[in-house]
Amino acid sequence: MGNASILHMCLNVADATASIAFYEQFGFEESWQFTTPDGETTNYYVADDSGVELQLAETDGETSFEMGSGWDHLALGVDDVDATVDRIDHHGVVKEPGPQPEAGAYTAFVADPDGHHVELIEPLED
Repeated sequence: MGNASILHMCLNVADATASIAFYEQFGFEESWQFTTPDGETTNYYVADDSGVELQLAETDGETSFEMGSGWDHLALGVDDVDATVDRIDHHGVVKEPGPQPEAGAYTAFVADPDGHHVELIEPLED
């Protein structure tokens, strides 16, 4: 059996332009897009430096989403959590920056334009 690798994860978004701009603040770059045959959904992809992509699916008429309990958050590694929270145009702080020693990290949670929670992770110094 071969090894699997993460290629992308899909987030439903109300306004792809706003979502792309949000994720570009972290260094993601728009990579490609396609529209479904029915013309209702356009899928925009943004990629990080390693090629892992976020699929941002914008469907006509869908402007709000139930987050449910099956999915929790997207985690992004950053050099400096405090500076990142101050620098980026986020849509709310879900959890203020602070140490999370049990995970060996300093973290914060912010919201993207659609309310998806994004964890920012900075390794704690040894």
